[in-house]
Amino acid sequence: MDLHARYPALSDLKSRARRRIPHFVWEYLDSATGAETSTIRNRAALDAVLFRPAALRGEITPDLSTTLMGRSYAAPFGIAPLGMSGLIWPEAEKLLARHAARAGIPYTLSTVATRTPEDLAPEIGDQGWFQMYPPRAPEMRDDMLRRAREAGFHTLVLTVDVPAASRRERQTRGGLVQPPRLTPRLLAQVALCPAWALGIQATGMPRMRLMDSYADQTKTGPLPSTAHVGYLLRAAPDWEYVAALRDRWQGKLVIKGVMEADVAERAEGAGVDAVWVSNHAGRQFDGAPASLEVLPAIRAATPLPILFDSGITGGLDVMRALALGADFVMMGRPWHYALGALGQAGPAHWHDILVKDMTSNMAQIGAHALSDLAGRLVDRA
Repeated sequence: MDLHARYPALSDLKSRARRRIPHFVWEYLDSATGAETSTIRNRAALDAVLFRPAALRGEITPDLSTTLMGRSYAAPFGIAPLGMSGLIWPEAEKLLARHAARAGIPYTLSTVATRTPEDLAPEIGDQGWFQMYPPRAPEMRDDMLRRAREAGFHTLVLTVDVPAASRRERQTRGGLVQPPRLTPRLLAQVALCPAWALGIQATGMPRMRLMDSYADQTKTGPLPSTAHVGYLLRAAPDWEYVAALRDRWQGKLVIKGVMEADVAERAEGAGVDAVWVSNHAGRQFDGAPASLEVLPAIRAATPLPILFDSGITGGLDVMRALALGADFVMMGRPWHYALGALGQAGPAHWHDILVKDMTSNMAQIGAHALSDLAGRLVDRA
């Protein structure tokens, strides 16, 4: 089957994924918070970035290769963390890690994934990044760092934009609770999605397995029956927390969720190796500006490498972020739409869509390399 003939764009993958995963899972994956206006702003900001088409430039074979934090990559994009990834598609973390290892792109495992760092050690190759939501207890934090390091994860990503739990209204209406529990209403939805149901039956109901391993190790004893293990992660990080991580982590350190130039400016002095510009794809705070809107000011504020996410739907969007100052682009939802649509074939197909889209569009604007993109921007002033 020619996947490019049937699913040439992310919108095609989304449409099929929506039919193949239960409604409550779709609402978890696809929703933001509030009225979801931040997702609209993310899209509008990307659409506003235009390039000048080029003519009479001869044949152009664009080079998508780049370097980031001392490592070389064939393409300037990777896989962002997404909590409870294995709920969206059975064994999502393993499937994405395998693709990352084969393709030579970063894969970021979430603290609240359904698989542990040890589970992915045989799959991830040399592409493992570990995303940390800061635990309350220092001993838990240090043990997580040890486990990630021993499993082969070389880059630590501290998420800094979740000082409090968000209110995702669509997700709530969908009926998802933590840990996931199949009520009669949700079972009716599962019955309409046999491929998802068979996969979950084989792997077991997804849980936050890394956090589960700490549920009985708190100073106050086991958690009450009304709480879930995510409550162990409610501490909001500060610069002292960054310093503690820097002291205890020997690999690269990235702070994710930066939307302020002064935070980016201070990061280098704190020993941070890169900043990740993100508004959490609209899933945390509905009153935030588009991530792309703040990117140029953050670029001007720091010499550190900048990663970017929020709202990317294709190769042209990747180009837009790079042209405005990002060094690398990460995506979470699109990889999972691809999994929902095509199962294990999804990640490679989405990767191929991105490469083909970038290659075509870079040729259209006369860009031989990623470094040419900024020079082909239409002056937005």
